[in-house]
Amino acid sequence: MTIHIKQCTLEELGLLQEISIETFTETFKHQNSPENMRAYLEKAFHLNQLEKELSNISSEFYIIYSNEEMAGYLKINIHDAQTELMGNDALEVERIYIRKNFHKQGLGKYLLNKAIEIAKQRNKKKIWLGVWEHNENAIAFYQKMDFVKTGAHSFYMGDDEQIDLIMTKVLS
Repeated sequence: MTIHIKQCTLEELGLLQEISIETFTETFKHQNSPENMRAYLEKAFHLNQLEKELSNISSEFYIIYSNEEMAGYLKINIHDAQTELMGNDALEVERIYIRKNFHKQGLGKYLLNKAIEIAKQRNKKKIWLGVWEHNENAIAFYQKMDFVKTGAHSFYMGDDEQIDLIMTKVLS
């Protein structure tokens, strides 16, 4: 298996939208109403929204390829692009999305390690993320990667308020 990661550009906006909708739907459609899923997908992954995020100098997207096939992506935020005020010494992992047929191949670990590498290069002291409190597989993965629960915040899926656990890893 050949793995490579490259930074996403505006030229890949359509692909980014496609994989965002696909992976989010695969992961969360069974736990949410069709109306709330539709509302969230239309807002979060609208081309204009993704273009705005890709154009933000404090956010970066990285696509992971497995055997030359787009398998998923990572979105990181620093400074004011973070979804919570965590300070300038922090880097947020906002998304790690892996397509279903690429699960259990270690690609999430590749992307998380990429985020950690970037955080260290930029002299960040911590890396953090929000994960849905009912996403037990993801929580177990982050715990295995030395993240600890440090808080929680609200996440809205349409009109349904849900809770994301905030998990943090202090970098050495």
